Amino acid sequence: MKEKIIIGWREYVDLPDWRIHNVRAKVDTGARTSSLHVEDIKLLKDDRISFVVIPCEKNRSRKKHIIAEKFKQGHVKSSTGDRTRRWYVKTRIRFGGIEREIVVNLIDRKGMNFRMLLGRTAIDEDFLVDVDRSFLLKVKKKGAKK
Repeated sequence: MKEKIIIGWREYVDLPDWRIHNVRAKVDTGARTSSLHVEDIKLLKDDRISFVVIPCEKNRSRKKHIIAEKFKQGHVKSSTGDRTRRWYVKTRIRFGGIEREIVVNLIDRKGMNFRMLLGRTAIDEDFLVDVDRSFLLKVKKKGAKK
């Protein structure tokens, strides 16, 4: 059995397919799938979807216009019991030296403290969560080589 990487209840993650780095994410072990704050969702031809990712509310100039293949549409039940219909896409995520493809649902998280929630499927197999600690993984410095 391989040793698991310990992560905090919040970490910085990269979405390399979209050239997005250092997104502050909350680890949500109560959620199966990860969620990402997006704006301006538009359905395109050929099973594609476009949207805008704004990784940091305080620096909206970092926004990225993304076009991705639609994976599916489904319902998500919030912790308050509300059901919403959301689009899902696949993308790669990188943190803690691990890179993998995950499924992310797209949602407007304005007013929330975190632009992204990391669900169980994003952290299974490789990570353990220390709920008393935060940002245990190194953050890349600006201009640092990959």
